[in-house]
Amino acid sequence: MKELGEAINDSLSDSEQIADVIGKIKGEGYDVFLVLEATVGFNKRNEHEEEPTPVLANSEPEFKLNAQDLRFLKSLRISLDDPTSKRRVA
Repeated sequence: MKELGEAINDSLSDSEQIADVIGKIKGEGYDVFLVLEATVGFNKRNEHEEEPTPVLANSEPEFKLNAQDLRFLKSLRISLDDPTSKRRVA
């Protein structure tokens, strides 16, 4: 996490475009401060989860959800109907 934060900070600090725009703003008589917020999430991969299978152009697409998909939908307060068991998923 620390390395990622440093890499993001370095890339912003080294950006000529950002420096040019800040210079223009300062040239107009304004003080500039920049606060960025980033949310970075990490999920440990589950070795038992299936890898998504590619869909061929001539085949009917198959809709599959893995545990991470369900966690994401649940975080958005979205639940799905499971047509095979008549129960709610998520």
